[in-house]
Amino acid sequence: MRYVLLTAAFTFLLSPPAAAQAPPESQSWLRDRGTGLPTSMFGTFIGKGELIVYPFFEAYVDNDFEYKPEELGSVGEVDYRGRYRAKEGLVLVAYGVTDRLAVEFEIAGISATLDKSPNDPSPLPNRLEESGLGDVEGQIRWRWNRESATKPEFFSFTEVVVPHAKDKPLIGTPGVEIKFGTGLVRGFSWGTIVARGSVEYEGGSSSQFDSGEYAVEFVRRLNRHFRIYAGIEGTQDEVSAIGELQLHITPHVMIKANTGIGLTSKATDFAPEIGMLFTIPIR
Repeated sequence: MRYVLLTAAFTFLLSPPAAAQAPPESQSWLRDRGTGLPTSMFGTFIGKGELIVYPFFEAYVDNDFEYKPEELGSVGEVDYRGRYRAKEGLVLVAYGVTDRLAVEFEIAGISATLDKSPNDPSPLPNRLEESGLGDVEGQIRWRWNRESATKPEFFSFTEVVVPHAKDKPLIGTPGVEIKFGTGLVRGFSWGTIVARGSVEYEGGSSSQFDSGEYAVEFVRRLNRHFRIYAGIEGTQDEVSAIGELQLHITPHVMIKANTGIGLTSKATDFAPEIGMLFTIPIR
């Protein structure tokens, strides 16, 4: 973290101010996001020939984490609520292949603990600790049309999470997970709205399709250095509110800091994130 902050300060002092990147007046609806395609990262967009590298850190605090002992390698089908803590380091790499197509890859390392509920009589240890490889996933994102003065932009995406670490049920992925989603983007004079939804297939012993992630998001560029993001994101009955501040310290370097706060009992109570995003034009 010290290295990230020192690098940010050094870059800020030696770099010229970030370009406004304002679209032509005839395309004022693109003021907040430019012409890029939405990525999976909050309030982040990618253009043709751009390579995004985003190393970031995320923590999770949940005092009423829902679990079944059998899901964690023990015995018992009853739902309990335990105390969950985790720290995760992640790297996302994305590339804008064309104006319409982008690909993403993300890998994580995680350390997590779960203190079981005092009401749980199962032989599950009082504290379960696991660390190692976290989610490994890839995405393909496609833009169906460009936003105009009269109609929104539509996009779709497919996400695949690779199964791994089946012997670590707290952090592993027992079967392949595939998500199919679609969304829209619409710019207004007061900000830009992104809405999306998906369905998800979870492999494993009880493979099934189910409703996936959904979100309504707001993005607003305040000036050439700052952009703000606010969103409501959920999966079934796990709903969180997210707020993010983005600092553009150069045209190609941005600091992202956000916090997720659980709005329902099954959502993670508190999930802060910070990272530095690099956009490298390689076309």
